[in-house]
Amino acid sequence: MGAMTSPARSGLPVSGALTIPRAELRWRFSRASGPGGQGVNTTDSRVELSWDVARSAVLTATQRERITERLGARLVDGVLTVTAAEHREQLRNRAAATQRLTDLVSAAVAAPPKKRRPTRPTRGSQERRLKAKKQRSETKRLRRG
Repeated sequence: MGAMTSPARSGLPVSGALTIPRAELRWRFSRASGPGGQGVNTTDSRVELSWDVARSAVLTATQRERITERLGARLVDGVLTVTAAEHREQLRNRAAATQRLTDLVSAAVAAPPKKRRPTRPTRGSQERRLKAKKQRSETKRLRRG
């Protein structure tokens, strides 16, 4: 458990180039619906993790642009919020919310994939294709009465 707390102190590592400072993350806890036994009505196990993308100091212009473009539908006034309530313990929900936020942001910040350069079929593959077609047509011709 000690290894997990040290990087979290400085911030939340998203990618090699981006770490969200802890000061920019906002946590909210509330009661979750679902299983929990007797403790369900007393434990604030549902976790909401918010990060203000619009006012973040660690984002470059390109990163901010990519996030707002790709996650625009999820942003409310420039704030990205993820929730987790699938576990009975708040600690596990915190870990799930943290993982969800890092996955979302790292996917949004990633560079777009390289464009596919169209290639032409090789002469050998064209010849093999035509040879197979001829064989097939010959087989069918021989079946005819």
